[in-house]
Amino acid sequence: MSRKGVGLAAFDRSRLTSAQFASHGSSLRSTNAQALETQLAVFRSLLQQFAQTHARDIRSNPSFRAQFARMCAAIGVDPLASSSSAGAGSSSVWAQLLGRSVNDFYFELAVRVVEVCGATRGENGGLIGVRELRERVMRGRMEGAPEITDDDVLRAVGTLKPLGSSYSVIKVGNKSYIRSIPKELNTDQSSVLEAVQVLGYVSVSMLMINLRWTRARAQTAVEDLLGEGMLWVDKQAQEWEYWSPGFMMDADGGATGG
Repeated sequence: MSRKGVGLAAFDRSRLTSAQFASHGSSLRSTNAQALETQLAVFRSLLQQFAQTHARDIRSNPSFRAQFARMCAAIGVDPLASSSSAGAGSSSVWAQLLGRSVNDFYFELAVRVVEVCGATRGENGGLIGVRELRERVMRGRMEGAPEITDDDVLRAVGTLKPLGSSYSVIKVGNKSYIRSIPKELNTDQSSVLEAVQVLGYVSVSMLMINLRWTRARAQTAVEDLLGEGMLWVDKQAQEWEYWSPGFMMDADGGATGG
């Protein structure tokens, strides 16, 4: 009987110790969370001081603007997102720290992105390179307007997220594209578009040799992209060649410029 008593007492002590450890762990987590929140508040305050001091450089210098955006991202601040704690009339961090001008810059750029994507959809099937889109936007701007970088275009596209999946950035090989159609590319289509980047075009036999695909698989992939307007076909060659619209536009522009 006495042994059972000792066993029960040990069990009670073990249960009490576990409860104490749990309580201590909870206290530590709470303390750490409070310390982290305090540090983030300090970082945000310093970020605001930095932004106010260098507001002119952030507005006018695209490289400086990109660095500032990366600083924001490092502490979990999305400069283009509204502040949830500011109430219904909240505005983005750009607007709060720098005034409406920088904030409006990105939203106005987003409008131009939508316009260019819409105007070129018949040419490229809703898939346009970031560089090509930036160049088209720059050609439509007034002389003396602030320079636009690829980073600015990508951030402007980010403001279009509320529109759903219609506008997004995808990576094919080493090149970034803006997709303005809700359709996802499958693996084969992505492989074809990556192959097109080498010469500007592909043929069914090239895909069969280099990717070791069957004729049916290669034919299906290029015809799907052709149907979406993401490739153009040249039927004058001995074997049909499937060209990138963007590559052909660049070639025509270079020939015209020369």
